[in-house]
Amino acid sequence: MEIGLVGKPNVGKSTFFEASTLAGVEIANYPFTTIKANKGMGYLRSPDPGKDLGVTSQPKNSIVLGDTRLVPVELLDVAGLVPDAHTGKGLGNQFLDDLRQAKALIHVIDVSGSTDEEGNPIDVGDHDPTNDIDFLVSEIDHWFHSIIIKDWTKLSRQCESSHTPIDRILAEKVTGLGINIHHIADAMHHLELDEKPTRWSENEIMELAKALRKFSKPMIIAANKADKATDEQIEALKEAAGEYLVIPTCSEAEMALRKADKAGLIEYIPGSSTFEIKQKDRLSVPQIKALDRIQGVLDRFGSTNVQKVLERAAYELLELIVVYPVEDEHHYTDHDGRILPDAHLLRKGSTAKDLAYVVHTDLGDHFIRAIDCRTQRAIGADHELCDGDVVKIHSNA
Repeated sequence: MEIGLVGKPNVGKSTFFEASTLAGVEIANYPFTTIKANKGMGYLRSPDPGKDLGVTSQPKNSIVLGDTRLVPVELLDVAGLVPDAHTGKGLGNQFLDDLRQAKALIHVIDVSGSTDEEGNPIDVGDHDPTNDIDFLVSEIDHWFHSIIIKDWTKLSRQCESSHTPIDRILAEKVTGLGINIHHIADAMHHLELDEKPTRWSENEIMELAKALRKFSKPMIIAANKADKATDEQIEALKEAAGEYLVIPTCSEAEMALRKADKAGLIEYIPGSSTFEIKQKDRLSVPQIKALDRIQGVLDRFGSTNVQKVLERAAYELLELIVVYPVEDEHHYTDHDGRILPDAHLLRKGSTAKDLAYVVHTDLGDHFIRAIDCRTQRAIGADHELCDGDVVKIHSNA
């Protein structure tokens, strides 16, 4: 389940990525620093079930901090996008190819206006960041449209002559974009398109491309470099964003905090509104002043909001839930005796059988039933799981 970080060059995407993952990526103050897509694991906060169940969790694929489970989610930092990328300008072709894998997008925008439309550094406030919203979605729309429209006359006629549903034809054309038949059905229903695709106008096909982008690549906006922006700049971006949620972020501050925490200089939990200095004697005067400035950022925005953006993309845009599979429903352990070892992200509406397939294909193929470990009740293959469920899968595999 990948979340893509997108935007024009030099707006702080790679800093946001490193702050979220602490991966070593190249960060510099010029366009196209990111040439190849970077992949890494970010972490989503979720209540750890151990406390409710009266046990101490022993995580294997995740992290426990106090009563919080940090659950991994894959992030993708792609090459910066510039206007006319769909025609191949800049690194457009590579950007769009990388973007295929993302299920949701975090559009990182320099809300301080200190980068021009192609990502070149300029003075703060010299660029209007509200212009950056439409250009990115327009590039994706034109990309989708170019794929749909290719051989359209021939395909639409074949569709009608063979009585093949158009959503099936479209699904075959756009499957590599991460678009499924449900996205297509939603888009067609939303647009109320004619049942005969040969009657669709050029404008209707473009509207279809826009709808497919909306349904298959939901987006949230990270108003980055917010510490350098005025409240008026941030509010203007929120107003211009329309349906998109805008959250001010300070990825440089987040990265500094996570590195200081990793070095043992401070104690910081991602997403917190404060931090605790542990070894002040190891800090230089400039470092102490820098931490004071960062606390000012936290006071202004409540946190750096990097974690907040990531979690709202996962929990709201993708509607993910966290589920814990175990092998022993009474002790909540795996076959090695580890307590609540694994936390898996599933889409809301996923069933017990869906979880079985996530754990292992054989479990899904030979599913018999499952046990809700909180209630000790048997549940069937079609039982819809809830966030925080602890589940034992029974199979004859």
